[in-house]
Amino acid sequence: MTEAYRVGDELPPLEIPVTRTLIVAGAIASRDYQDVHHDAELAREKGSPDIFMNILTTNGLVGRYITDHFGSAAVLRKVAIRLGAPNYPGDVLRLTGRIVALGDVALGDVALEDVALEGENRSLIEVAVTGDNRIGRHVTGKVTVAIPRAIPGAVTVAITERGGA
Repeated sequence: MTEAYRVGDELPPLEIPVTRTLIVAGAIASRDYQDVHHDAELAREKGSPDIFMNILTTNGLVGRYITDHFGSAAVLRKVAIRLGAPNYPGDVLRLTGRIVALGDVALGDVALEDVALEGENRSLIEVAVTGDNRIGRHVTGKVTVAIPRAIPGAVTVAITERGGA
């Protein structure tokens, strides 16, 4: 089976319910013990209406969004995000993405070579990612993912357009 990707392709959205448990578990997993991520009363004392998600949890969810789409053989090479509106309990984080650049490690594409490993048989795909909640834009960024070009019995990647947007 061959999967063809082109600059401009949209990834299907992913909606993630933002629960109090997700926020606290993400903070604990990333060893971020700041009270604004687990203690609602102290968060309110600091001017927030409730606890809110930390950047490392958001980073992990963005990575999940990409690897869920491109499959278990996909390897994140670069994740660069910026936070905006906070994620509070009860929000739904809606992640969307669009392919903005394609490259081929074997061809030594300059634009993406800083994230490539020498000798690997992978194609590189750069995806612009956004995530919105009820307040507005929670996250923006770009993710570069390396996709195997040929694995027996698996999806084969075909790059049908090279270059960036």
